[in-house]
Amino acid sequence: MRPHPVALGSALTHPHLTTDYSEALLEFVTPPTTANWQALQSLCDSHAFVHRNLGDELLWPASMPCVVNPNEEIPIANYGTSNAGMMRTIYRRGLGYRYGRAMQAIAGAHFNYSPPEQLWPALRELRGGGLEPRDFKSREMMGLVRNYRRHAWLVIYLFGASPAFCKSFRPDGHALLSEFDASTWYAPFATSLRMSDMGYRNKTQARLNISANSLRDYIQGLSAAISTVEPDYEAIGVYVDGYYRQLNANTLQIENEYYSSIRPKPRRRDIRPTLALARDGVEYVEIRSLDLSTEDPVGINQLQLRFLEALALFCLLDDSPPITATEQAEIDQRDLHVARAGRTPGITLGVGGKQVEMVEYANALLEPIRALASLLDDADEGYVAALEQCRAMIADPEATPSARLLAALEETGVGFFEYGLNLARDHHNYFIALPMEEATLASMRALAAQSLAEAAAAESRSEPPFEQYLRQYFEAEPPA
Repeated sequence: MRPHPVALGSALTHPHLTTDYSEALLEFVTPPTTANWQALQSLCDSHAFVHRNLGDELLWPASMPCVVNPNEEIPIANYGTSNAGMMRTIYRRGLGYRYGRAMQAIAGAHFNYSPPEQLWPALRELRGGGLEPRDFKSREMMGLVRNYRRHAWLVIYLFGASPAFCKSFRPDGHALLSEFDASTWYAPFATSLRMSDMGYRNKTQARLNISANSLRDYIQGLSAAISTVEPDYEAIGVYVDGYYRQLNANTLQIENEYYSSIRPKPRRRDIRPTLALARDGVEYVEIRSLDLSTEDPVGINQLQLRFLEALALFCLLDDSPPITATEQAEIDQRDLHVARAGRTPGITLGVGGKQVEMVEYANALLEPIRALASLLDDADEGYVAALEQCRAMIADPEATPSARLLAALEETGVGFFEYGLNLARDHHNYFIALPMEEATLASMRALAAQSLAEAAAAESRSEPPFEQYLRQYFEAEPPA
C-alpha cells in the first residue's frame, strides 16, 4: 500500500527504474547491451541499489503474486499530474476495470533482442529481393515473430516457474487445481499458470487475431483493435462522474494492452507504437513468455538469456511461412496445453494437424538451435552448454524450474506464500551484502534525482487540457 520510494526516482521519467501496473510492482529496465552478461550485470546493479532503498520492504520473487487484497485495494501506479503521467495511470485503471487488478499483479521478465547491425547487409545480399534496408529488416523480423509464435511453447516448458499460487489470487479455484495446503493451489503438471487461462489469457483478447504475416497486417490488426468499440467495455463507461475509468471503450485502449508471447517493436518511444512501426519499421522484438526465476535473485539467469538468443536467431534464419488461422489456433492450444500440463508423462502436442510426442518434437527443434549455439560459442561463452541443459530438462521434467518449485514446497512443508517470503528475505540479504562501487551508487543516486527533477518540470509546464491531449494522441494515425 506504500507509494513508490522517492529514493528510486520518478517512475514516470527514470530510464531504468519504474513501475508496471501497481505502485508496488517495480519494473527494472536494462539499457541495450552487446552481450547478455552485461544485461545481467546492469540488472544486478539496479537490484542492489533498490534493496538499499526499500527500508523494511522486500521484493516478491515469483511471477504469481503473494497474498493479494481484494481488487479495489491493489494500488494503481501513480505517475503524477502531467498529461503523460495521467494517461499512464488512467490506462492502468482501465486494465483494472477490464481484467481485475489482481491479474495485473502478475509479474514476468521480457527479453528484448535485435541481431547485430553487421548481420543485415550479408542477410540482405542473400535474401534481399530488391527491398530497401529498412523494409528488408522489418520483413525478416516479422518472420522471427512468426517463428517465435510457433515455438513459444518450448520456452514455456523450459522456463515456466509458476505451477502454484496463493489461494487469495483465485479463491474459488479451478478444475485444473489441487490443494497443496490451506493457502496454496497448484497444478501437478503445470509449467506456467501465468501463461495459462488463469493468467494473461482472457476471453476478449482470445478473440483477437493480430496477424504477423507482414508488418502491414500487424499494424492494421492492432489499429483496428484500438479503434473498435467493445460493448462490454462500453458498459464500464469512459468518463463517469468527473472521473476517467479508462482511456476509451475500444477492444484495446492502446497497443501495449495486447498480450502476446512476442511483439515487434520500433526504435522511437515518443509516439504511438503503430505509428512508429509504420514510419521506421521494426527495430527489435520483445519476447514475453518468461516467468520470473524464483531461484535467481534478479529473476533471470544466463542460461535463459543464452538459449533465448540462440532461439531468436534460429527463428530469424529459419523459413517462416505465413501463419494461417488454423495454425494460429493450433499454436494457441499448444501454448495453453504446455502451460497447464507440460510435464504430463507422454504428453503430445498438435503440430500440423497431427499429435506428436512433445519430447520428440522438442529434441528435433533443439538440433538446429544447437548448431547456431556452437557458432555463438566461438569464445566458449556457454551457449552449447545452455542448450545441453535444456535438452536435459526435456529428458527429465523433474529438472524444470516448475517441478523444482513444487519439490521445494514439498521439502520445506510450507505453502507458496511462506516459501516466497523466505526467498524474498534471502534475496534481500544477498543484495545488501553485495559490494557496490561508490561510483556506481553515486551515478544511480544522481539518475534518481535527475528523474525527479524532470517529472517536476513536466508537471510545471503549461499543457493543453487532458481531453485535448488524449484526442491529439489518438488522432495521429499510421499510413494506410
